[in-house]
Amino acid sequence: MIHTYEIEGLRVQTGDLLCTSDGGGADITGQFWRLIGKLIPGDVDHIVIYVGPGGRCVEAGAKGKVITFNITGNTWNANEMKSERGPFVDMLYGAAYPLLSADIDPAGAVAIREDVAAYSVRQAELEKPYNFNFFDSGTEGSFYCSQLAYRAYLRNGIDLNTGASVWSIPGTEKIVLPQEIWDGCVHESVGGR
Repeated sequence: MIHTYEIEGLRVQTGDLLCTSDGGGADITGQFWRLIGKLIPGDVDHIVIYVGPGGRCVEAGAKGKVITFNITGNTWNANEMKSERGPFVDMLYGAAYPLLSADIDPAGAVAIREDVAAYSVRQAELEKPYNFNFFDSGTEGSFYCSQLAYRAYLRNGIDLNTGASVWSIPGTEKIVLPQEIWDGCVHESVGGR
């Protein structure tokens, strides 16, 4: 089933990607995550997969494993989600729409959305650990945030890895960066950034 949700004025459907920037707020936790975000190239530091219903999402993140969590209301508030997501503090940057970037018929899009959601939720059910080896985007034994979205879409014939390298360092094109997914998809920013 395909679910629709609105957050910060953005309309998302099952399988769409919420993109965030690390940090937020003036407290020490927000400042810590802002510093971590500076280590990740680009403005987008994290990828979350919207699955529905309501504000249900899947991510690989601060809890050290793949989890599901719920957005409360229609505003991104990392502090309100800490009980589910852990100490992670981020701000919603926008939404990326991988299926709008591909030439997919409506029936095919529904099947892909359902599969992306089922695959992502299954990884959370299995409590797959966080993948700290960012060069190994091919593994399905563990996941980092953007790798989870990459693997979920790749199994459906959509490759979110554009092959962009980090700081022009050879070999880094294997890393699937959150900014790379943002840049490679049709996307919409919060507040017209």
